[in-house]
Amino acid sequence: MEEISIQEDFVFGSVMSNKHLCQHLIQIILPELRIERIEFPTLQKAVQENTISRGVRFDVYTKDQDGVVYEIDMQVRHTRGLPQRVRYYQGRIDGDMLRHGQPYAKLRHSYVIFICPFDPYDKGLHKYEFRNYCSQDKALAMGDGRTAIFLNTKGTVNDVDQDLCNFLEYVDNKNVKDDHYVDELRDYINVLSKDTEWRKEYMGITKLT
Repeated sequence: MEEISIQEDFVFGSVMSNKHLCQHLIQIILPELRIERIEFPTLQKAVQENTISRGVRFDVYTKDQDGVVYEIDMQVRHTRGLPQRVRYYQGRIDGDMLRHGQPYAKLRHSYVIFICPFDPYDKGLHKYEFRNYCSQDKALAMGDGRTAIFLNTKGTVNDVDQDLCNFLEYVDNKNVKDDHYVDELRDYINVLSKDTEWRKEYMGITKLT
């Protein structure tokens, strides 16, 4: 069996079903946060209000100890409308988070994170992070708690730490050495590939794509 790439949606979802690996990834993407624990990740979470509305599938949907929501999507196709897709995801997250009759202040912070093997904004950054700010005063944040992040495996600017850079190079199928987390990812995928049921499901999905 050829080496399996973590870029593949099914593989990424399988790997992120490991609580430790998922939490570690969120922490290296957002090193300024202190993530003590996460709820067991919900993979491919379908959120759909009715048969008419357009549903959305979350690759990884999880919460930390403070109820902050993280949605991580391996976005391998450079299609039009990625920012609008983020907007749609965030709206669905909010709808799923807030129960009927609850005050809006109950909404927790949320992060929608797209991992892209391409540069979505052609600026060379490894990490594009967006929040809502006042147009007249960029120092004034709206404070709605929503953050969108695009990670770019083709980044050329020195804008992230080595841990995140190594992970993105690994996603880009480069040979990353001397990185404990990347080694863990490789080992976990190797274990999965030896599981008969997982391999059968993986091969079935591969034939359909």
